[in-house]
Amino acid sequence: MVHIGNSWDDVLSGEFDKEYYKKLRGALAAEYKKYTVYPDMYDIFNALKYTAYEDVRAVILGQDPYHGPGQAHGLCFSVRRGVPAPPSLQNIFKELQDDLGIAPPSHGELTSWARRGVLLLNTVLTVRQGQPNSHRPLGWEIFTDRVIELLDAAPQPIVFLLWGANAKAKRALLTNPDHLVLTAAHPSPLSAYNGFFGCRHFSKTNEFLVSRGAAPIDWRIDN
Repeated sequence: MVHIGNSWDDVLSGEFDKEYYKKLRGALAAEYKKYTVYPDMYDIFNALKYTAYEDVRAVILGQDPYHGPGQAHGLCFSVRRGVPAPPSLQNIFKELQDDLGIAPPSHGELTSWARRGVLLLNTVLTVRQGQPNSHRPLGWEIFTDRVIELLDAAPQPIVFLLWGANAKAKRALLTNPDHLVLTAAHPSPLSAYNGFFGCRHFSKTNEFLVSRGAAPIDWRIDN
């Protein structure tokens, strides 16, 4: 049984008992036994563990975890301290500096964002080493779509940041007019110059939250 350790346990009550999740759990057990899979099985639900349901103020949607050794730890785009920041994350830091004047940190771990209400959710939560999208067929998106739907129903104002085609595909799940949805190109070097750079999503997020009487997000990253 999955135990998140905060309000998500109640919000997701019964989800882990559904037939699709039982099949997913069985498939994951076989994958972790046979292959090198990221992140560590104890880190799979870190996005939910770090950011309780009622604390979510912004959501950044990723695709699936980094598939290189030591990178993925359950938060989209984030890598553990001591691991070089991948190109997409470097571009996120560049836009953050251009938008809010926040200098790039000395590492790529985004747990400080997660603790301040930024849910860093991949739509697929596991991956085989060196094989991007390898776990997409397992059923993760049934689960993460449900998480997105539950967030859409949340009473507090939330900003959804959808970067790239895969994230933008989730736009149809977001129907609550009390939230804000921002879209842009993916921060990958292949597309960042086609609409990610200059999107100003960090300042736009804070402008919206303040307009709704909520506190802005501190986008600085603790060194």
